[in-house]
Amino acid sequence: MGRKVILLAASTKDPASVNITKQILNNYPFELCKEKYKEAQVYTAEISRREVRLAVLEKELVYAQNITDFDPSLELIIFISRHSSASGTPTLSVHTPGNLGEAALGGIPRKVSISPANAMRTALKTMAKLVDETCLAYKVSYECTHHGPSVDKPTMFVELGSSPKQWSDLKAAEIVAHAAMEAASNFGKENAEAVLGIGGPHYNEKFTRIALEKEIAFGHIIPKYAIHEVNGEILRQCIEKTLEKVELAVLDWKGIKGEDKPKLVEMLENIDIETQKV
Repeated sequence: MGRKVILLAASTKDPASVNITKQILNNYPFELCKEKYKEAQVYTAEISRREVRLAVLEKELVYAQNITDFDPSLELIIFISRHSSASGTPTLSVHTPGNLGEAALGGIPRKVSISPANAMRTALKTMAKLVDETCLAYKVSYECTHHGPSVDKPTMFVELGSSPKQWSDLKAAEIVAHAAMEAASNFGKENAEAVLGIGGPHYNEKFTRIALEKEIAFGHIIPKYAIHEVNGEILRQCIEKTLEKVELAVLDWKGIKGEDKPKLVEMLENIDIETQKV
């Protein structure tokens, strides 16, 4: 069996990422590598008999389109990042990057990354458990597939948000650090059923609850506002670009516009995938 590497990617341009990185280095046995990756400082550790590397990039993570140049043997990429929202609601979130439509914020238009559904669920469950145990006033949620980079490797973002106040919250940063490390150390060990999620808001509470309560892991999530942009090719891409086999699409049926429903149902029938309304 060849060497396999899991990469954690952080950014000096991102205050939350800097704080999550500090908590990873405080809590796990990483050592500084002599060599750098381009201009990035790199740390390494052996976790659960796997090589885990942490690269601190000098650019915003959504623009790290060439991250796979880091090492040809990458089996999982976990970006640790800030999260911004207009509401400023304290939120810890997880999602796959990639663009269902145009590339407004990094990545490639109409190209999604490979979604590691079980690894994302591990991070989500870890965050929910630790938020509960520490009584931290944060929401834990899946986000839909959005922003760059668009990467041909299993790739996920674990995020701390949603405003500068939360980005500097070291307790919350530590929870995100543990979630990223749990996803890395349990990679390949979890086998919940992977599904495609369609409908509902950007932060889908229904899908989050299902994943926390059942043996179901969401990979790509297409939100209500993006359904009109999606065609059969993008739907097929979301299914094929999930690390695990996807045989079911879970529809947040009330969270889909009436005018989008007939076309969506027809596209799903054409690609011959089972559907379930929630």
